[in-house]
Amino acid sequence: MDGPESAGGTPLRRQVLTSIATVAVLAIVLFTIPLILAVQRLYRDEAVTRLERDATRIAAAAPADEETNPRPVPPPIGLSAHLTAGIFSTNGIRLAGSGPAVSKVAAAARDARLHDKVEGGMLSVSAPIPGDDGVTGVVLVSMDYDLVSDRIEWALLFMVGLAFTAIALAVVFARYQSARLARPLERFTTAAQALGEGDFSVRASRSGVREVDEAGEALEATARRLGELLDRERAFSADVSHQLRTPLTGLLLGLEAALDRSGADLRAAVTTALERGDHLQETIEDLLRLARDTGQVRDELDVTGILDEARSRWAGPLAAKGRQLTIQAYDPLPMVRVAPGSVRQILDVLIDNAATHGEGPITVRAGDIGSGLAIDVGDQGQGIPEGADVFIRRPEPETGHGIGLALARSLAEAEGGRLVLRHESPPVFALLLPGTDE
Repeated sequence: MDGPESAGGTPLRRQVLTSIATVAVLAIVLFTIPLILAVQRLYRDEAVTRLERDATRIAAAAPADEETNPRPVPPPIGLSAHLTAGIFSTNGIRLAGSGPAVSKVAAAARDARLHDKVEGGMLSVSAPIPGDDGVTGVVLVSMDYDLVSDRIEWALLFMVGLAFTAIALAVVFARYQSARLARPLERFTTAAQALGEGDFSVRASRSGVREVDEAGEALEATARRLGELLDRERAFSADVSHQLRTPLTGLLLGLEAALDRSGADLRAAVTTALERGDHLQETIEDLLRLARDTGQVRDELDVTGILDEARSRWAGPLAAKGRQLTIQAYDPLPMVRVAPGSVRQILDVLIDNAATHGEGPITVRAGDIGSGLAIDVGDQGQGIPEGADVFIRRPEPETGHGIGLALARSLAEAEGGRLVLRHESPPVFALLLPGTDE
């Protein structure tokens, strides 16, 4: 690939191929050299053993007075036609038979031992002829050393051929192994490049190499997490406009009304504006925290505290519209571990939705449902049209309605819970949060 070469490094394929081929060549060479030496020694020793056997047989059949009365000795039965045999004096002078006129190998046998040596291109073995007075003569049996050399050379050629075959197989295996190891890394690099270009759907294929597969799984997890984080960031601008419109509008209208009304209590108006500003800041911080959520550890949710906060935020504005807010908590409440900001924003969406699109009193109830916590929010309005999916994000250009419930559901699912429409008319929405077993 161009990437690794352009970075100035050696491609993995070439490194693995070179490494395996080098190790194979070294192993074969280190194994072949001693094997060659062993084969040479084996074949020479084998030839010497045969010559010693034949020389000993001839010496045993030779007369003891051969040196003083030299005469041909009949060769033993089965003597190879490639061998030459002669009778020599203890001084190494040929007395009868075939062989060189003078032989140092034959002279060496006067010590009553067998001797072997390559002499005049012949592999020769000398055996003493025993007599009453010691060694009376020497038998010298020889063969052309080229016969042994040819056999050694054929064996060497065979071993060299095997060595080259083994090296060729090692190179083929090295090419296969280098491709097997490099291919998943190349795909991994491609996936990483795609991730860098903004494709968060990348998936690294499995290679069978544990380390590479673990890196691929980590890349996939990172891609999914970055995709989720980017989706949260992208949705934040739309979500924040919806969540901030109501409190910001209320803050501005309160200040404008105080300025336009003669004799208005400006201090009270400013105090109310500050309270609404604090709530607005809290909402912004919650949304930012949720948009950049990185899976932090959840603390136990203070359900009663969350409900009290909702009462303090909404009771006044709803009473000003002639709407009643009732909040009830049925003890004992189960333990849940979720982000308080998520629950706070979901309740604001549901209460705001009831205040905007519903009628009559608004009721918020929290209780144990066995597997977790349920918080119901309902009103006495006409409800949801049959077949309508209120959780689809479909913002209207002017009002922005259609974003809040989709946001609330996504927040609930991010906490491992669900937001459902429990009853269509009158409408009742239920936030279901999983309980935590101690």
